[in-house]
Amino acid sequence: MTVSVDLLIRGGSVADGSGAPIREMDVAIKDGRIAAMGPSLSCRADEEIDARGLLVTPGFVDIHTHYDGQVTWENSVRPSSVHGVTTVLMGNCGVGFAPCRPGDRDRLVRLMEGVEDLPEIVLTTGLPWNWETFPDYMNALSGRRFDADVATQIPHAALRVFVMGQRAAYREEATEADCAAMARLAGEAIDAGALGFGTSRTLNHRASDGSLIPTLTAAENELKAIAGALRAKGSGVLQAVSDFADVDTELALFRRVMEQSGRPLSLSVMQWHTAPEKWRTIVDWMDQCTADGLEVRAQVSGRPVGMMLGFDLSYHPFVFTPTFKKLAALPREQRLGALRSADVRAQILSEEFDPNDFMGAGLLRLWDAMYPLGEQPDYEPAPNSHVAGRAAAMGVDPASLAYDLMLEQDGQAVLMLPSVNYAFGSLDVAGEMLRHPRSVYGLGDGGAHLGFLCDASLPTFMLEYWARDRKASRLSVEDVVRGLSHETARAIGLNDRGLLRSGYKADINVIDFDRLKLGPPRVTNDLPAGGRRMVQQASGYRATILNGQIVARDDTATGALPGRLVRGAKAA
Repeated sequence: MTVSVDLLIRGGSVADGSGAPIREMDVAIKDGRIAAMGPSLSCRADEEIDARGLLVTPGFVDIHTHYDGQVTWENSVRPSSVHGVTTVLMGNCGVGFAPCRPGDRDRLVRLMEGVEDLPEIVLTTGLPWNWETFPDYMNALSGRRFDADVATQIPHAALRVFVMGQRAAYREEATEADCAAMARLAGEAIDAGALGFGTSRTLNHRASDGSLIPTLTAAENELKAIAGALRAKGSGVLQAVSDFADVDTELALFRRVMEQSGRPLSLSVMQWHTAPEKWRTIVDWMDQCTADGLEVRAQVSGRPVGMMLGFDLSYHPFVFTPTFKKLAALPREQRLGALRSADVRAQILSEEFDPNDFMGAGLLRLWDAMYPLGEQPDYEPAPNSHVAGRAAAMGVDPASLAYDLMLEQDGQAVLMLPSVNYAFGSLDVAGEMLRHPRSVYGLGDGGAHLGFLCDASLPTFMLEYWARDRKASRLSVEDVVRGLSHETARAIGLNDRGLLRSGYKADINVIDFDRLKLGPPRVTNDLPAGGRRMVQQASGYRATILNGQIVARDDTATGALPGRLVRGAKAA
């Protein structure tokens, strides 16, 4: 019997998200769901995709993004949607825009500007502020359409400021009444469809005025009160980022919060260059927690994380010199022309930094820690290929070499300055973390760090590099696909996606795996008020399908917007 379906993907090599071996089969889609799978299905389809020789995967689920503002003014979750991502989770690291009283809007804007490098002019121009409470924010999003499904958590900083006002900004300890109010509002957020609660305990997270994030020193009773609200609702995950300055004390705190709440926890884990073995202490602790019946995961990244440096970007080795500061406001071509001048070059190279309040300024001239990324991006460069090593081999000054390297590619070339995951000059440790049974792929930060980071492209990188091009210790295609889809979806309670199974959401990628390629970072000025963001294009995505509709074909958006707000956890 021949059945009618909306879309038939014919003859693809299916990595179904479970980690099972790739099998050649057809996938039939009807009414936004997978209707059937198998070899040589007998179907009459409104449209058919010939996937012979192509990789077919579930749509990717990115659980660490910061599109909290972008989704209020834009229908696309670029750049994530360029890389096969069909679901994004926001509200990470405790930052976001709801709940928010009118008098606190500037405070949350400054916080997001500082923590996530989203310019104030972009946020003040783009944010419609047609909400006050968290349920209001969810209702505002529910009326919008996207090129990916969007889900969110309630951000701790916004919640704390809403309840405590200026006392939150001063990081005063919450009173019993404050804790009760935050718990009540967290419960309301879960009822409104929040998937969890995100918080930050890192000194790196500061508002644009230099003030520390309000959640940095939140006391145990405050965290327990909020997590207890999730326990009362029987739903929601906990997400946190921490410096782990006192690793044992911090882990003991998180354990007590998990024990009290019974809710799953995910922590950002990486190989910090200042303490390159600390991550092992954390994952060993996770193993013990798991053995004791607690559910905890490490969000990890498969490539170096730090800053991208370039003349078009937020930071580079000369950004705070007097001469460059005079050039910074010029139109790009005029600025680039000046930078190519021998006299300007000599003047800039002779200058030291003006006083500035950027906490990372001391890193910007670590010549032995920065690497040319290249037009064909190399995220695992040879140990001695850093700027200092190249300069020594050429017999030139490293500052002058860095200057000239950034002028390549029409002034768009980028230097990579890792601060995590590259302490030993390779990605071997990142591979260990990726393989750990408690790890889940994360830390892409899509929608944030727009002027110095571009890790929303991680899904493409994971497939291209870890599953195909790395010379040693590659991961299997099946494992990478599982890590990008089923494992991430399961970690946040979205069990209706991330697998190719009959009845599951028809969120699917059709990929030319052999030709999959990640482009170099490039700056576009397409945010509100002409704001800048760095993006990386990808080639090789023959089709990305969301809720049964093709949202991208041959690396180009179709304009279809079947993406919706996701409210609450979903059963398989």
